[in-house]
Amino acid sequence: MGETKKTPFYERHAAQNGKIVDYSGWLLPVQFPQGLVEEVHDTRKRATIFDVSHMGEVSVEGKDAEAYLQKILANDVSKLKDNAIIYSPVCYPDGGVVDDILIYRINSENFFLVVNAANTDKDYEWFQDNCSGDVRLQNLSAEYAQIALQGPNSKSILQELTDINLADMKFYRFQADVSVAGVNSIVSRTGYTGEDGFEVYCKNDGALTLWDAVWEAGQKKELRPAGLGARDVLRLEASLPLYGHELSKDLTPLQAGLNRFVALDKQDPFIGQEALQKQKQEGFNRKLFGLEMLERGVPREGYPVMAGKDEIGWISSGSYSPTLDKFIAMAFLDPEVAKQGEEVDVAIRKRTYRAKITKMPFYRRDK
Repeated sequence: MGETKKTPFYERHAAQNGKIVDYSGWLLPVQFPQGLVEEVHDTRKRATIFDVSHMGEVSVEGKDAEAYLQKILANDVSKLKDNAIIYSPVCYPDGGVVDDILIYRINSENFFLVVNAANTDKDYEWFQDNCSGDVRLQNLSAEYAQIALQGPNSKSILQELTDINLADMKFYRFQADVSVAGVNSIVSRTGYTGEDGFEVYCKNDGALTLWDAVWEAGQKKELRPAGLGARDVLRLEASLPLYGHELSKDLTPLQAGLNRFVALDKQDPFIGQEALQKQKQEGFNRKLFGLEMLERGVPREGYPVMAGKDEIGWISSGSYSPTLDKFIAMAFLDPEVAKQGEEVDVAIRKRTYRAKITKMPFYRRDK
């Protein structure tokens, strides 16, 4: 384990009395004085700014870049156009997940990958170990800062600071070399909250200029800071997976319900394709379902889920949802037993609490 790192925005969080924690080796705010519930409401109703500089960035360049990515990604990168983004699991040969990442296509020989903070070193090693052909890999994580501006007011706040027309940028599209408050940035219409929003990447030397400009522009639109706690609840409400919870080396993307991001019929085989084809054919004994608590128990990660006296699975993520005003969870359950609309029990300490199997996502914003 290396030393704990500070993002370029550390002093800004401290100045706003953010409660700082160690997250994947980074000192980051888990919440601010207004509290997690308000941060979630602020994101859904107005706009919030998140520091996501802990995420890793890797560039993939060279004439064989696309062919290489086809091999290591479960999704089909050949369908990706310039200035577009896809989400993809990266799999081990047995179908377990190395990580789930975003792939930004600058052009056919230049891609920008965004990986999970806790997995950056492991991912980069995996990318290197499986690299072949005319491909140059660079781990740029130490050079980049990243902010996420999320919520219905995010477009109007960011538009004040840039000349590009953000209304023309569709979801999962991006533009590189954009001036935001005079700072050269990558701007993408992406996020991890289920809301409309943008993520902005820049080199560290421009980071504070960028943050301060976004913060100032956001004040007349009630922009607030938000931390890791709210981010986790927002992604749970939107039923977005988190590595280490819904995905891991022991869980496949098919079990996590991510079939649409796995190109099982890809002509150029990807690592893990054969194992996943076999799993799809043979079926599996654990699949991801949504749960809504019918009694006031808090469904935490790891708690067993019961059908009568039989244990049929476990909670992978669970929390109170401020948006829905109820306790919700994602759980890996036996698909032979678990059926939508049926009741199950969640074992919490020494008693069980009733829950209903429900559709995901729990929350979907109005377009």
